[in-house]
Amino acid sequence: MQRTYIIGDIHGGLRALRQVLERAPVKKKDRLVFLGDLVDGWSESAQVVDYVMELSRRQPCLVIKGNHDEWCEDWLRDGHADPQWLLSGGMETVNSYAGFSQQAKQAQLAFLEGLNYFETDEAHRLFVHAGFTSMHGPGHEFHSSNFSWDRTLWEMALAMDKSLLPDSPFYPRRLKLYSEIYIGHTPTLNYGTDQPMQAANVWNIDTGAAFKGRLTIMDCATKEYWQSDPLPSLYPGERGRNK
Repeated sequence: MQRTYIIGDIHGGLRALRQVLERAPVKKKDRLVFLGDLVDGWSESAQVVDYVMELSRRQPCLVIKGNHDEWCEDWLRDGHADPQWLLSGGMETVNSYAGFSQQAKQAQLAFLEGLNYFETDEAHRLFVHAGFTSMHGPGHEFHSSNFSWDRTLWEMALAMDKSLLPDSPFYPRRLKLYSEIYIGHTPTLNYGTDQPMQAANVWNIDTGAAFKGRLTIMDCATKEYWQSDPLPSLYPGERGRNK
């Protein structure tokens, strides 16, 4: 049986990615879903993109585009380095490309350009980096930037009355569209934990790998998960996105 494993925001932490793939019982036939933000923070962003590209050739992978991936894509395309990006882990990403040929950079650009903002599967689960706002679903979203920047979906799920059932007229229509929704983007460290969080049918798998947290991989079916060591311990002497 093929299993689906979800991987949270990596932010240049290749060592953490290798750890979770070693610790989880992933088989070559299993599907890996990356929730975006492959880059920005730790010193191996270019190497993470390379690793995920190679992994995608060997087994089923869904890779979602995050806001940090968009920034990196813009820089690879035309050299434009958004000042906010450079201050948000982008400088470490730029440095990680030292020694990469122009051909290698173009291959990574093509890979990033080909990523989708959201994916669904046969179990009617939605995978998106940040969220969406349309009550008719992400296919009707007016601003595509919401897929990589929105936080209202997660905040709405957190604020919901826990007694609300999906058949209630007050249950948010956005959440009725899918059996489950998996997101990253908003670190669970903001809520005092480095573990995945669930609110309604929304699962947040960003467990703070960009900062002082861990990278998480979760089995969609069982909700069992495995984590890396805290990223600062894997990259001593580096700050990641910690200020």
